[in-house]
Amino acid sequence: MKLYGYWRSTTSYRVRIALNLTAGEQHAPRYTAQNLGQGVPTLVLDDGTVLTQSMAILDWLEEVHPDPALLPIDAVARAHLRVTALSIASDIHPVNNLRVVARLRSMGQSQDEAVTWMNHWMTDGLSVFCRLIDPATPFCFGGAPGLADICLIPQLYSAHRWGCDLSPLARLTGIEARWLALAAFDAARHEHQPDAL
Repeated sequence: MKLYGYWRSTTSYRVRIALNLTAGEQHAPRYTAQNLGQGVPTLVLDDGTVLTQSMAILDWLEEVHPDPALLPIDAVARAHLRVTALSIASDIHPVNNLRVVARLRSMGQSQDEAVTWMNHWMTDGLSVFCRLIDPATPFCFGGAPGLADICLIPQLYSAHRWGCDLSPLARLTGIEARWLALAAFDAARHEHQPDAL
């Protein structure tokens, strides 16, 4: 398999964590042929099959390589965990990814205004996320990381990057600290990618 990503992309980060796996090449015509949305990540399987969208790639990984499991066996618990993960992937990330921020800037918003915009939505969304997870487990939903954790950790990276005040979210930064100790997470970190600047 080959994962096309970008070292700062939180969506690529999600997939790197799950795979335990690279720059602006996503706008080149050759790449657009694989991913019409010109986004990252794109995962090309050994047989040439192309998968895009981090959440779809993570679903595929869960179905084809279910060990370690990203989701619980119980259908209701799986649905609840997906709601939690999607609160980041669908509610927080889309309103503060770089394409949206670039559009805000092109509409006359300053960099400071764009950062204020991102931090508002991250603070709001992460507060909701914190109320959705299990309050008494080492990770979001138990003793091992799962899909919700895979979505959380890259979003916290983004929050740190843009100076978001995470002090009211000690539960989430505690989970993050436990993640930092895991070898699979460490290998997926932004600064450990070959294209990190």
